[in-house]
Amino acid sequence: MDLQNKVAIVTGASSGIGAAIAKSLDAAGMKLLITARSPEKLAELAAQMNNETAIVPGEITDSELPQHLVDVALEKLGRLDVVINNAGVMHMMSIEDADIEALCKMIRINFEAVVRMSYVALRHFKQQGSGYIINMSSISGLKTTPKLAVYDGTKHALEAFTDSLRMELAGSGIGVATVEPGAVATNLYDSWKSRGMKGYDELVPNPLQSEDVARCVRFILEQPGNILIPRLLAVPVAQPV
Repeated sequence: MDLQNKVAIVTGASSGIGAAIAKSLDAAGMKLLITARSPEKLAELAAQMNNETAIVPGEITDSELPQHLVDVALEKLGRLDVVINNAGVMHMMSIEDADIEALCKMIRINFEAVVRMSYVALRHFKQQGSGYIINMSSISGLKTTPKLAVYDGTKHALEAFTDSLRMELAGSGIGVATVEPGAVATNLYDSWKSRGMKGYDELVPNPLQSEDVARCVRFILEQPGNILIPRLLAVPVAQPV
């Protein structure tokens, strides 16, 4: 896809991988609609962009947000070509220590919100005859780890969901894919450290940076129209997988 003057929605865009993806797509000539909870962080990021950028603060679990995002993209930016479902959280909890409400909220953020955003966007893409959705998965969507049962479950569900959509949409002009990062140096692991545990960035030497994951996203999108990369697994060279 030629990304010049195309329009993308990026969720969870205020920091980390989401912000890096937004900057990378902006550098490729795309116009953006960025969303996250913090209006201040979104405004700060938008000020760094070279191309037209709309901001929509909101809770990704709000069932009305996906349609609102699509409507704003069409109204303010004139079109919609790409959706990057990046928003996500990770809680590592043993059975004994599990906060059930936090785990269920993680399911809503990591999976339900992606389902809602995808179906709303895909209805527009089917009318348009083109479009692309990239869902931010994880190496945890391909394997499992003790104390990450629910997080791993959300990512396995995301892999199955994306695969099924991709097969349903084959030949439609609409692409669907996942990116599966290994250890990335982001604040996603801060909760581990706050509980006296080592962060993933300490367990794996030289973890990926957010910009590495952003390059994966752009690589998928910039393939010619006759090529679809269903999933892209990227891990640090020192991570044993």
